[in-house]
Amino acid sequence: MSNQTLNSVPKNGEFKPPPSRAILVREPVETSNPDGVDFGWVMQVTFVTTILVGAPVVALLSIPVTLESWGDRAAFAIRVGAVVWILTAISVFAYAKYTLEAEEGNDQDSSESSREE
Repeated sequence: MSNQTLNSVPKNGEFKPPPSRAILVREPVETSNPDGVDFGWVMQVTFVTTILVGAPVVALLSIPVTLESWGDRAAFAIRVGAVVWILTAISVFAYAKYTLEAEEGNDQDSSESSREE
């Protein structure tokens, strides 16, 4: 180790970078302000829900089926998982659209009631 490295470590154990190496905080790369349904949210929720719901569903549906090889098991999981995924995606999208319309309806009702007063 060089003498400079040893001198940059304080005696109390706290590490502070030298002033010439200031830490810069960058702005977020992308931001989103969607008009309508937030498809990023729909995709994320679909992914997580499909894993949480789909894995047990595939496991339960595979019990009565004879799956002799790993190829058979993988094909079964893909076929059942695809159905679970599409049903989950449609359900999550419908929920997002329903809540968006309900929020927009509440916003319009509140603006109309404020005009009447």
